[in-house]
Amino acid sequence: MWDLSDRFHEDVVEDFMDEYAAGRTPNPCLRCNEKIKFAAVLDRGLALGFDAVATGHYAQLRTGADGLIEMHRAVDMGKDQSYVPGVLTRDQLAHSLFPLGDTAKPAVRLEAADRGLLVADKPDSHDICFVADGDNAGWLKEKLGERNPNTSGDIVDSATGEVLGQHEGTVAFTIGQRRGLRLGVPAADGKPRFVLDIEPVSGTVKVGPREGLKIDRITGIKPRWCGTVPSVLDGPDVTVQLRAHGGEHRAIVRVDGEGLEIELLDPAEGIAPGRAAVIYDATRVVGSATISATDRSRALAQNLTRART
Repeated sequence: MWDLSDRFHEDVVEDFMDEYAAGRTPNPCLRCNEKIKFAAVLDRGLALGFDAVATGHYAQLRTGADGLIEMHRAVDMGKDQSYVPGVLTRDQLAHSLFPLGDTAKPAVRLEAADRGLLVADKPDSHDICFVADGDNAGWLKEKLGERNPNTSGDIVDSATGEVLGQHEGTVAFTIGQRRGLRLGVPAADGKPRFVLDIEPVSGTVKVGPREGLKIDRITGIKPRWCGTVPSVLDGPDVTVQLRAHGGEHRAIVRVDGEGLEIELLDPAEGIAPGRAAVIYDATRVVGSATISATDRSRALAQNLTRART
């Protein structure tokens, strides 16, 4: 048994707080895989003579035509978790095991029940492990304290600049959020408003119609590749997944030095900077990057064209 709580707090919890304070929306599970399970734990295991780290992620490892290890989506697509270890490099994958990837979740539960394991019927969990009650906003306000760049600010209409209400801290918001805005002024068209942008320095939260959430271009930083670094990824099987439980978007990916540009052929909604974009070629995970910026210009132009016609 190894106590890695200090390392976890520094690399995962502190990163989570810093990212939210900067107006971004991180995924701590990806950071845990990158920094703890397949770095701190793997490094220590290899040093002690172990071969690999095994986890319960629903993903598959296969040997490619070049003889090297590839990561693919799980057999059970409904439970596929390849997005989460999508931050791993080929060297890390060579020392990893995902024994559940070729098995459907019901079969795993049946075997667990046959073995008398108490977790056989445990519900699936989508909460952050270090936020026990699932209240991310409340946890962040408590933990950030004086580090919170602002404790209050305006909620404004993205189109008119009209102040619609106030809030008690930008850490309570993420791009695409609809609930919890508590706006006293209804929209002119009577439709719900969504968070479109967060400015942590000024404390301004911009809201607008759902159409304003559509994006079609993404800038990614800190790319991590599961194999050879590509220059361009373009083809009918190239897709990008932007959320742990989100769908796939057909895309063209262009790699430029230490970053990449993603053109989404299928526009996405409510994608916040700080999240990960994981790139696939059919079922194979090619690599990933942290989203630093999004562009909704072409998507908005398409909406305006439809509105005019």
